[in-house]
Amino acid sequence: MIKGEENLIFDTPSTWLREIIDQVERVIIGKRAIIEKAVVALLSGGHLLLEDVPGVGKTMLIRALARTMGLTFKRIQFTPDLLPSDVTGVSVYNQKNMEFQFRPGPIMANVVLADEINRTSPKTQAALLEAMEEGNITVDGETHRLPNPFFVLATQNPIEYEGTFPLPEAQLDRFMLKLKMGYPNPKEEAELLRRIQEHHPIEDVVPVIAREELLQLQQSVKKIHLEESLRAYIVELVQRTREHPAVYLGASPRGSIALMRTSQALAFVRGREYVIPDDIREMLIPTMAHRVLLRSESRLNGTTVEGVLHEVVNRVRVPIFERG
Repeated sequence: MIKGEENLIFDTPSTWLREIIDQVERVIIGKRAIIEKAVVALLSGGHLLLEDVPGVGKTMLIRALARTMGLTFKRIQFTPDLLPSDVTGVSVYNQKNMEFQFRPGPIMANVVLADEINRTSPKTQAALLEAMEEGNITVDGETHRLPNPFFVLATQNPIEYEGTFPLPEAQLDRFMLKLKMGYPNPKEEAELLRRIQEHHPIEDVVPVIAREELLQLQQSVKKIHLEESLRAYIVELVQRTREHPAVYLGASPRGSIALMRTSQALAFVRGREYVIPDDIREMLIPTMAHRVLLRSESRLNGTTVEGVLHEVVNRVRVPIFERG
């Protein structure tokens, strides 16, 4: 049994976070849970992959979210002919001082929208690996530090395969969360039409927090209390993904870290100073579904990763603890 859950803390940050979510929801109607998890990814210091059919608001969600924060923002439209240097930047020879000078690419921003990331070549996709994991890029043997914070918010279309290059597992693993938008219901879609009839609501989105405040919030998330029993619960859930008979490749330790960090961030967004089991259960699929690979025979039998994860979470005993 958990005591004191009704006692919310962090009043000022909670107000900021609610304002961020409220502003984005004026643009992306009826997707508050998705917006909340996108905020969780940013508070966790991780990268976000949005995968869904065209036209459901993936790019607009990212643009709106970026506008609520006082961060630099760049958009990269990934195409088959995009080169790694188009992302990272190039060294150009300056005849005046007779030396090479680095001209940064669009990746030199706090928030980078990688639109339709699966449409570019594996070579260009690989240019993101070092940036996403280490916060650096290397051009002509020279390492350049990326801004802090640094987020890659990517979109991809799962239904078109011609002219696309599926992301390799190594790069998928670097995304902390993978989310799907889904269609709005008829009432939400009618409200969307009403709101954009005269002008687009994204024009009304204004910054809520500055860069320094976001960095403070990220540090606060790391201090959210996690009981030892819940730490063991996370480890057991991840271990079960590796042992399941339908799974070819289970989640890595990076997945365990992602589940811990996002559970802390979800508790923080909801105004608690400690994680509860429901936080972990809610974040399991968004943090794990893209890290688990099924055996080919399992896929042919109609097994899904989500189904496996539901089975795992239902089989692992939920720890019971008491907050004083």
